[in-house]
Amino acid sequence: MGNHCSNNLGIPPAKGPNPVGCTDFMMDYTTQGTFFRLYYPCQKMEQGEKPDWIPCREYFNGLADFMKINRTISEKIFNYLFGSFKIPAYLDAPFKSNEKCPVVVFSHGLGAFRTLYSAICAELASQGFIVASVEHRDESASATFTYREMSDSEKNSETPHKPSSLPVSPHLVEEWMYYRTLQHGESEFQVRNRQVQQRADECIRALDKLFEVNSGVQVENVLRSQFDWTTLENSMDLCKIAAVGHSFGGATVIESLCKEVRFKCGIALDTWMTPLDEEIFPKVKQPIFFINSEKFQWAGNISQMKKLDSAGIQRKMITIRGAVHQSFPDFTFLTGNWIGKMMKLKGEIDPGVAMDLCNRASLAFLQRHLGLNKDFNQWDQLIEGKDENLMPGTNVHLLQSAI
Repeated sequence: MGNHCSNNLGIPPAKGPNPVGCTDFMMDYTTQGTFFRLYYPCQKMEQGEKPDWIPCREYFNGLADFMKINRTISEKIFNYLFGSFKIPAYLDAPFKSNEKCPVVVFSHGLGAFRTLYSAICAELASQGFIVASVEHRDESASATFTYREMSDSEKNSETPHKPSSLPVSPHLVEEWMYYRTLQHGESEFQVRNRQVQQRADECIRALDKLFEVNSGVQVENVLRSQFDWTTLENSMDLCKIAAVGHSFGGATVIESLCKEVRFKCGIALDTWMTPLDEEIFPKVKQPIFFINSEKFQWAGNISQMKKLDSAGIQRKMITIRGAVHQSFPDFTFLTGNWIGKMMKLKGEIDPGVAMDLCNRASLAFLQRHLGLNKDFNQWDQLIEGKDENLMPGTNVHLLQSAI
């Protein structure tokens, strides 16, 4: 993959005190498992490999399907625009932390996948968190993959199988799963609610796997990797766990909080509330922080968020002025102003300013509700929307009857 138009574009490096490593983990090569990219504090690296932002061409195909454009044309365009960008983390770098790390499970939005939020995940890792960015297998990702066992005829074939990622076993064949569009006459709520429940289950399975890793259980990774998982034994503070997600991932955060009390709080970025059955709202007992963009939200969606308001549990909401829905994924850093605004990947606000506000407000909220001994409380005012680029609550006008 090659890119000829970067022009100083790129995902910004993380700002915390720790260098960042990343590695991929696939538990169970079928849809019954969970698949995530792990971000973590690592040893200082003089030089090391940084993985491609888009892992392989099948993800370009998935993005094309999601955007309803021709695969052949789009692969050339996407490769030209995005093909050479790297994740701001060192692949399989040795883990290193001077203290036990709090944990975040991250859930991506509709049509995304595990690598597209590296600016958020790497920043959290640089600040001392271990972050599992789940790639969902509910057909809401633009692309993902599982494996199946080779048939006897495939094993005996003259043509060698060349997978785009390397499984541990040579007898596994990739099976790609692409975004599923709604069929004519289907109920969006029924499809999305089924998906959000699967997504929450995948987040919980990722958390279960981290518990195993932390306790020293030898885990089987379907993917070939240089990372030594045994170095993570006893590395995590499993009393300090949060769920974070964007859009459909924000809905996944709320569903996950309902299903799993080990998540102590949630941060929901520009949440799309449609997938959620509001009957679960009273069951969600943990604090939630809604961070919205100015341009995406609408009254019906905000009124659903407001139904989660609680007298006894902290529920906060702020809005980033000039931000758009795509101000949260990495795309916002990877296009110039003209293309970025045309494709609604950039808002009026500088992408770096918007991302810093999102990350710092999130860190302050995590410190408050996970009981972290850090200096993130220096950004407490952001939780209240006190900044020239923030507003407390929402910019969306709600009729009193909608609340």
